[in-house]
Amino acid sequence: MDFKDDVQLDSSQTESRGRGIPGGGLAVGGGAAGIVALIVALIFGINPGDITGGEPAAVGPTSDLSAQCKTGKDADQNEECRVVGVVNSIQDYWPKVVQGYEPAKTVMFSGQVDTACGAADASVGPFYCPADRQVYLDLSFFKQLESQFGAKGGPFAQAYVIGHEYGHHVQNLLGTNAKAQGGDQQGPESSSVRLELQADCYSGAWAKNAYETGVFEKPFSKADIEEALSAASAVGDDSIQERTQGRVNPDGFTHGTSAQRVKWFTTGYETGDPAKCDTFAGSI
Repeated sequence: MDFKDDVQLDSSQTESRGRGIPGGGLAVGGGAAGIVALIVALIFGINPGDITGGEPAAVGPTSDLSAQCKTGKDADQNEECRVVGVVNSIQDYWPKVVQGYEPAKTVMFSGQVDTACGAADASVGPFYCPADRQVYLDLSFFKQLESQFGAKGGPFAQAYVIGHEYGHHVQNLLGTNAKAQGGDQQGPESSSVRLELQADCYSGAWAKNAYETGVFEKPFSKADIEEALSAASAVGDDSIQERTQGRVNPDGFTHGTSAQRVKWFTTGYETGDPAKCDTFAGSI
């Protein structure tokens, strides 16, 4: 995944916050068990407050990304700037296919962050908060994706995750989130699973069309897509349950199996058409 060296980055679409000041805290259990429980519940999710019940966390200082993230060359050399570049591409794409698309900011944080959906820390993984229409991302999550869940990692694994979260933003704008909340939130055919798989498909649709946004040097390679597929497979409900519980319980599914997550990202990528991402119609 290579950016055009001279493409101009728009850092206003992102924000980088420093580590939160201890004191607000989260009402969660300590240790590895608590962290795993939060990851299982919230990985790629949309509302940390419903799970954590935490008090607002203190917000750390904000760094100025505009000073360091100016061009695509910066994005190739700096992880935060890479996020800026990916977000720029995603938000160039969606207005072309969703009438009335409204941009959403990505907030990169370290430690803790306060959101309109509640307080969160790094253990919850990336998430989208519909209440403030922002994506939240702790970059340490990507190392966790490799070390704890066995994903290959790599720049495009990050791009897939960001694309997925913006998929939730699109769902929020279209009213899909609200409709899904009225259905079952657990189980292999639940509304929650269908919502997550659609976000995977939306990420794939963006990936197929990303080169046309003018941000990247060339279309994504087979190796890039394999990074995304590895990440999608690693965070399937069955894979996570097997790792954390030693068994698979379909009644507890909230995000879809590894095979389903790969299938729907691939559907979006191969067709390049968000209209093909209707996971709420028929079998998934």
